[in-house]
Amino acid sequence: MPPQPGNFGASTISCPDSGKKRYLSQFGYLPPVNPTSGGIISEDTVYKAIMDFQAFAGLNITGTMDNETASMMSLPRCGVKDKVGASTDGRSKRYALQGSRWRVKKLTYKISKYPRSLDKASVDKDIARAFAVWSEYTDLTFTQKKSGQVHIDIRFERGEHGDGDPFDGPGGTLAHAYFPVYGGDAHFDDSEHWSINSYRGTNLFQVAAHEFGHSLGLSHSDIKAALMAPFYRGYEPNFLLDNDDIYGIQALYGPKSNDVAGTEVHQRTTSSPTGEEDSVLCTDSKVDTMFNSAEGHTYVFKGDYYWKLTDDGVASGYPRLISSSWKGLPGKIDAAFTYKNGKTYFFKGSKYWRYVGKRIDGDYPKDISEGFTGIPDNIDAVTVWTGNGKIYFYKGTKFWRFDPAQRPPVKSTYPKLISNWEGVPNNMDAALTYHGYTYFFKDNAYYRFNDRTFSVDVADPAFPRATAFWWFGCKSASRGTLGNIAWKNNYSVDPSENGNLENNGGDFLSDDYDKGNDGEIMFDTGSTDELVTSSNQDSANSGAVSIFSRGFLRLAIAATALIITKTCIIT
Repeated sequence: MPPQPGNFGASTISCPDSGKKRYLSQFGYLPPVNPTSGGIISEDTVYKAIMDFQAFAGLNITGTMDNETASMMSLPRCGVKDKVGASTDGRSKRYALQGSRWRVKKLTYKISKYPRSLDKASVDKDIARAFAVWSEYTDLTFTQKKSGQVHIDIRFERGEHGDGDPFDGPGGTLAHAYFPVYGGDAHFDDSEHWSINSYRGTNLFQVAAHEFGHSLGLSHSDIKAALMAPFYRGYEPNFLLDNDDIYGIQALYGPKSNDVAGTEVHQRTTSSPTGEEDSVLCTDSKVDTMFNSAEGHTYVFKGDYYWKLTDDGVASGYPRLISSSWKGLPGKIDAAFTYKNGKTYFFKGSKYWRYVGKRIDGDYPKDISEGFTGIPDNIDAVTVWTGNGKIYFYKGTKFWRFDPAQRPPVKSTYPKLISNWEGVPNNMDAALTYHGYTYFFKDNAYYRFNDRTFSVDVADPAFPRATAFWWFGCKSASRGTLGNIAWKNNYSVDPSENGNLENNGGDFLSDDYDKGNDGEIMFDTGSTDELVTSSNQDSANSGAVSIFSRGFLRLAIAATALIITKTCIIT
């Protein structure tokens, strides 16, 4: 996690016009306009928002409102925000789960209001086809009803239509839909020229299939070929669902039962079929530490016990004693992380332990000062940043960057203030790096830090969010943020179904884990530092800089144009 970009001199950035800033705000890249501030927002914030949009849209990351960026913003698109809790794994498959799903698989829908430009029979047929896109790869079924309560209500509306998200006429926003936690309804702009099996107008089937992905719990994807990409691509007569979409919907609902081997989607362990909440974590979600194991499991430590997380919350059979699984490891751990060779490091007080899986790896514990020179005792949290592979230790209001390839491993410019990273709390309890994002936990809330923009994400619901609901599957807990944002309740339309909404366990996806090919950590008897890898030893001796990811280099180059002091005004 590098420092915030600084002031590099004269700025070449021009503030985008008010329409572009409204666009960035509308789709989650900028915060909503605050009437009390007069719409003033720093140019630094706008710059990072443009970079984030460019990265999501697959554009050249410049941080400036260039022609390519402006053209992308002018495309017809879905009205759902791009940033609503999506996670990425940094690889080619980037399906995004919003965080909620339907508990039942037999869903109903009705078309409460039809478009003016198409006959009802044609609309019914294309809407059914759009739902079938998703039922082809899952056990979901969709039944149309003409009246009564349904899971998903579909309407064609113009302008302001009662939900606070008015349509904008032809072009622009084509439709929007609500995630299961908000009710799942889908609205289409009746000002559009909707068409059936035609290159003319806007193809209803393709737009509807996209919107129903949101109704089922999928966020926008940054894979251009994916149906869940936000931008309308035009009529495709031979439309096929992209693998990215298939992986996403099956991560939520599982593969079709008669085709379990047909699509390889790694499934996490499911939680207890009884649906019982964990009495400890749901009562007090403050934790000691969280970490991902080399096997891809996410563990929570609290006191003398630990839990394993799943897509739905907590796996059955937990909590368990830490000492029963990690022999020799005490309770009340301060922090933990797994390095790129798969070895896990635990920290408590002035000591640390190293494990391979759940087996202690040598003569431990050892002093932190021996294996991690320059790092203080009694740390709060530790993470490995995705951009450069360096290790970040946090304590109180400060952080230290530890680089195994550098001598000394901690530069003299550290420690630095955590406040350098916008929105990250001091005195945190735990930190976890997962699929391109860094999560910070403090008390009963968590913050999602965007490793591309170096700040806590602007999202809906806003951060910090309630850890109990989003990570531990505590359905009785608050679903909103610490600001007590009201969430739309979802109750089953069938009393026998005992509720139809199932939380997806937070902002983590599958437990796939890529160790990479960066060499193994080995103990260097000639050094006092623990983390020396076979691949970075040469660079450590030669003074070469560590290897950055391709994406981070692009951001670093772009950052040279930044000037923080200017402001823009959203009107």
